[in-house]
Amino acid sequence: MISFFICLLILIGGYFVYGKVVENTFAPDDRETPAVRINDGVDYVVMPQWKLFLVQLLNIAGLGPIFGALTGALWGPVVFLWITFGTIFAGGVHDYFSGMLSERNEGASVSEITGIYLGNTMKNVMRVFSVVLLVMVGTVFAVGPAGLIQLLFTNAGVTNILSNKMFWLIVILAYYFIATFISIDKIIGKIYPIFGICLIIMALGVAIGILTNSNYVIPEIWSNFTNMHPSGTPIWSFMFITVACGAISGFHATQSPLMARCMKSERQGHFVFYGAMVSEGIIALIWAAAGCSIYEGATLLEMGGGCPATVYDICSKTMGSVGLVLAMLGVIACPITSGDTAFRSARLVLADWFKIDQKPYKNRLILCVPVLAVGAFLGIGNALGKIDYNVIWRYFSWTNQTLAMIVLWAASMFLFREKKNYWLTAVPATFMSAVSMTYFICAPECLNLSTAIAYPVGLVLAAVFLGLFIAATKRQPKNA
Repeated sequence: MISFFICLLILIGGYFVYGKVVENTFAPDDRETPAVRINDGVDYVVMPQWKLFLVQLLNIAGLGPIFGALTGALWGPVVFLWITFGTIFAGGVHDYFSGMLSERNEGASVSEITGIYLGNTMKNVMRVFSVVLLVMVGTVFAVGPAGLIQLLFTNAGVTNILSNKMFWLIVILAYYFIATFISIDKIIGKIYPIFGICLIIMALGVAIGILTNSNYVIPEIWSNFTNMHPSGTPIWSFMFITVACGAISGFHATQSPLMARCMKSERQGHFVFYGAMVSEGIIALIWAAAGCSIYEGATLLEMGGGCPATVYDICSKTMGSVGLVLAMLGVIACPITSGDTAFRSARLVLADWFKIDQKPYKNRLILCVPVLAVGAFLGIGNALGKIDYNVIWRYFSWTNQTLAMIVLWAASMFLFREKKNYWLTAVPATFMSAVSMTYFICAPECLNLSTAIAYPVGLVLAAVFLGLFIAATKRQPKNA
């Protein structure tokens, strides 16, 4: 348990120390923000800092730091190190710069930011890449909760329409349409802070339940510094891909512009972006500790790692009946609150792409209808058994971390142009390049080659990306 508390203190200290280094490197000032300058009453709306933080936390978190961390616990307490140092030196940096670069560029979406700093080719790649990723996330976070609600009513003996998955899928998609269409402060700004608080309380309850129960002992890193995965799955780079939202996640870069369009001051960025990521890291650390202390690796693997059944079981064991209520709220509400902002972000990416003003109702409908129609097609196809849920989600892990890699390279180019320390982002960009490329080469759902090939090739490709970045800095003047 000592190593758990050390990691917890490092995370908290990282917010105040390294988070301040990141903020000072970017150097926020008192310029007028897009929320104040544009303020269209739809996507550009000034919100108070506490609400910005809670909405950002729920936008980037959802069930990510729960499911991912529990699955990461299969590798044992070594996962604590990735959550801790990944959050401070990679995830927090990634989230801060993705949010602040958006704020500096009129609240632009991640694809447009990439184009500004890495060129038009990368911009077009990221446009397609991010829209596909967002629709995929939104679809999965509609299908999953619909199935869970159906399961709850079925287990309760209800046999009417309330136990029909298709009914709940349609209800969730209808809500997604409304949340994607109307002003951000009408639904998202009102209910997200409530669910954000619930997510925090849920994690605190689990932590207290573990620490006060003598039956659960959080294992120490130094006594278990080895790969404890029951199936022998390698730590590199599978663990780094699996525990995404608890350490670094490219999906966050698609969400940060939502709050970048609602900030009153640039100085709020440290608390809103870096702070939300550190909070997510703490939540992930707690859930990883729960997985390591309550279950043996083989038992956790048999239960499915990070899945609703495991969450229900942990909440029941640590918090009793109150925990079950929180678990029900968490595994249903949290993915829904990630799904609606995923579709909203997809609308904004398309709006930036085709230069469509989103203040008129008609223009929003032009984008909302096709985006939600694709999501409905995929979701209903799954409900009818025509489209496999796993096929929709299979490539998310890799595309997620690849997106993070690209955003960090874009931030590195920004810092170079501003004559600032670009190694702050170039180092984690290189690391994530190695992670992403190695995983793509050896993962079963990708090239499925041996680790003997994947490891050296992944490292070489990361070095090549770093070399290309350095070469690019030589070809253009600073402050270009």
